[in-house]
Amino acid sequence: MTRRQFLAALASAAAAGAIATIVPIALRNGDKKEPVEAILDTYPEKRIASLADLRRDTPLGFEYPNKGQMNFVVRLGAPARGGIGPERDIVAFNYLCTHMGCPLQGQYKKEHKVLGPCPCHFTTFDLRKNGFVTIGQATQSLPQITLKLDGDDILATGVLGLLYGQAENLA
Repeated sequence: MTRRQFLAALASAAAAGAIATIVPIALRNGDKKEPVEAILDTYPEKRIASLADLRRDTPLGFEYPNKGQMNFVVRLGAPARGGIGPERDIVAFNYLCTHMGCPLQGQYKKEHKVLGPCPCHFTTFDLRKNGFVTIGQATQSLPQITLKLDGDDILATGVLGLLYGQAENLA
C-alpha cells in the first residue's frame, strides 16, 4: 500500500465514522414535535414596576430574586425576545457581567439596545436577543429576568441563567 492509498483509506474511514455518528443523532432529533421549554426553578413573583413607571430607554433598577441582587427593567422601544407589553419591548436583566461579575450600571446604550461595554473587559450584551454576548470575554448571556403583566403591574417571575457568583439563584 502506498502512502497516498493509506491516506485515502484513512480519510474514508474517518468520513464513514462521522456519518455513522451524526446521521442517527439527526434522525432522532427530527422526531421531536414538542417544543422544549426552559427549566425554571420555583421563584417568588414580585412586583417591580408599573407600565406608567417606565420611560423608553431609561433602565429602572430593582432587587430580585434575593435582597442585594441588582437587576434592571427597561422599555427598549423595539421588540425583544422574552419582551412583554403591547410592543413586546419590556425586558429585564441582571446588572452583573457574566465574565467576572463587574457591575454594568450606567452602561446601557439606547442607540444599539445593548448593555456594555463592561468596564472590566469590554463585554457587550444585546438586550433584544436574550442578553446574548455580542463582543467581549464573557461566554454566557446576561441572566434575563422573566416578566409578566398583571394589569398595569410588571411582575418578575424567574431568572433565565445563573446569576454571577451564585451556586444557585435562590438563597
